[in-house]
Amino acid sequence: MKKIMSRFGEIEYDPQKTIHFPEGLIGFDGLRNFVVVPSKKEGPLFWIQSVDDSQVAFVLTDPTNFFLDYKVVPDQTECTKLGIEDPAECVALSVVTVHPDKSITLNLQAPVLYAPQKSRALQVILEKTKYESRTPLPAVSSAPANGQGAAAAG
Repeated sequence: MKKIMSRFGEIEYDPQKTIHFPEGLIGFDGLRNFVVVPSKKEGPLFWIQSVDDSQVAFVLTDPTNFFLDYKVVPDQTECTKLGIEDPAECVALSVVTVHPDKSITLNLQAPVLYAPQKSRALQVILEKTKYESRTPLPAVSSAPANGQGAAAAG
C-alpha cells in the first residue's frame, strides 16, 4: 500500500488498483494515474484523485443515470489503447462540473472511456455530436410521486 496527501487528506491506496490514463485527461496530459476516492455519501457521483498531483481530482458519474439514451462505443483504436477487444468491456463516464452558481453540468462531449477489467481509461472528444461539454442536468419533475395533484382544502 502507498499513501498520498490529497485535497481529501491522506489517502492510502493499492498501486495495483490505480486507473491508468495512457494519454492523460484533456488539459492534464501529464497526469496518468488516478485512484477512486471512496465516497462518504450514497449517490451517483464519485471522485478520482491524481496520484501524480495531489491537488488534482475530478468528479465523475455514469451519465446514463441522467440521460438514458446516452451511449458511446469505443472504436478499434480506442479499444486497443484500453487493452480490450470487445467494446462492451468499456463504460462511458462523464466529468461533472459544479459551477459557482451551484448549477451542475456533465461533459457529454468528452466522455471518459473506462475499461474496469484493465484499470485503463481515456478521455475522448466526440465529433459531430449533439452532446455538449456543459450539458445541464435534466430538470427534476415537481409532480407528486403518486401522479395525483394536491387535494383542495375545504
